[in-house]
Amino acid sequence: MFEVLVFVYENYWRGDACPEWEHLERKLNAVGFEAEEIQEALTWLSGLSLAAQGSQIMGHIAAPDSSIEKPAQKGISLLRLPEDSLAPTPLLALHGQSGTSMRIYSIAEQNHLGSECLGFLTFLESAGVLSASMREIVVDRAMAAPGDPVCLDDLKIIILMVYWSLGEEPDALVLDELCDDATDRIAH
Repeated sequence: MFEVLVFVYENYWRGDACPEWEHLERKLNAVGFEAEEIQEALTWLSGLSLAAQGSQIMGHIAAPDSSIEKPAQKGISLLRLPEDSLAPTPLLALHGQSGTSMRIYSIAEQNHLGSECLGFLTFLESAGVLSASMREIVVDRAMAAPGDPVCLDDLKIIILMVYWSLGEEPDALVLDELCDDATDRIAH
């Protein structure tokens, strides 16, 4: 699946430049990818598309108004979107996350992502190159990826695909960190 994702990333400069699924599937078949691998990648990309749309909707919604419901728990707000919105679910969390908040990973997330991937996510977040909403999309898509735990190279591809789907390009240093093979590095 990840080879298909890398091909899509390298051949379509942004998510919105990617052709319709049927055309993309034919192109991937013509290139020589296996049908099962293509279907797995297209299903994964479909989930990424829904997550990116939900994230963009959250970014375009105005400041709190009467449509915000505040549950009893302090610091958490839930936003109810119109039923006909493009969001994957009508109820979205993480609206207005505080800069001092901390993400606690579930046991399933810890097991599936592994310590190396969780450490890398924390590194990117602390460096200010991975926002909380992007991190949540990355975690969601990593949980939908094969591998137990997901290897760091696959997580880097997922992160690139999240940037790609949101139409953002990581800066040169981030891109270098995501694309560089760390095994060839010499410690100073």
